[in-house]
Amino acid sequence: MFLKYLKNFSTKKIVKNSLSNVKPVASNTIIKTVGIVFDESYFNEREAFVQDLIANGIQQNDIKILVFRDKIKKSEVFDYPTFSLKDMNWVASIDKAEVKVFTAQPFDLLINYYDIEKMPLLLVSHQSKASFKVGFSSIDKRLNHFMIDTSAENYKVFLDELFKYLKILNKI
Repeated sequence: MFLKYLKNFSTKKIVKNSLSNVKPVASNTIIKTVGIVFDESYFNEREAFVQDLIANGIQQNDIKILVFRDKIKKSEVFDYPTFSLKDMNWVASIDKAEVKVFTAQPFDLLINYYDIEKMPLLLVSHQSKASFKVGFSSIDKRLNHFMIDTSAENYKVFLDELFKYLKILNKI
């Protein structure tokens, strides 16, 4: 328990320091590819979320998903790439191959769908090569380019606001 706390503290310090060096980048590209980082600890409606994205004009094969779970049992099988706190090491990097592939992809839009700051989620979001990042306003302001003030349980409001502002910004 104490080692878990110490690991979390160490990672938090590294991530927060690296966020201080973030420079905003202007992107005028039209959104075609979308990456989504879910925290499945409390949000289980990811299929409905993806279907709503498809209904708003995003192609299904252009959507990539990465799921975070607090605990992963060895016998569990998942539909999407999944990672946990155990996949993160002491120097704030994740060694799991699926996570490395996800963060290396240059998405046009990255949706950070979590409203509680957990270090593995912040780390993946920060390391992502996405050109435009969207998330909740309760998360560190330096991580996302655009923030929506709502709760994670109400994903329909989140998506309505997201697409309303993407149209205003001429991104779709």
